[in-house]
Parts: sequence; C-alpha cells; structure tokens
Amino acid sequence: MTMEETIQRINELARKAKAEGLTDAEEIERNQLRRKYIDAFKKSLKVQLDSIKYVEDEQN
Repeated sequence: MTMEETIQRINELARKAKAEGLTDAEEIERNQLRRKYIDAFKKSLKVQLDSIKYVEDEQN
C-alpha cells in the first residue's frame, strides 16, 4: 500500500467514524494506518534534518 493509498484509507475511515461510527476492526485498522503514516513522516523529516549543512561549518 502506497502512502497515498494509506492517507486515502485514513480519510475514508475518518469520514465513516463521523457519519456512523467504526467497528472494532476498523478502529484497529485506523490506528495501525495512523501509526504507519506518523512513522513514515518522522523518518522523512529525520532524513531532511540530517541533510542540513550549517554555513558556519563550511567556512572553517
């Protein structure tokens, strides 16, 4: 499942939760998908932060 598909499914479950509620299985799926999204976001952010170079370091 791609990240785009994951986000789409999270949104589907969110809409269903507001409209009619979720079953226990759907709540578990939603929580797993949210965790997957958050972990991927953190990993991406860490890569971006690790690639930052300080100007002061390059001048020395």
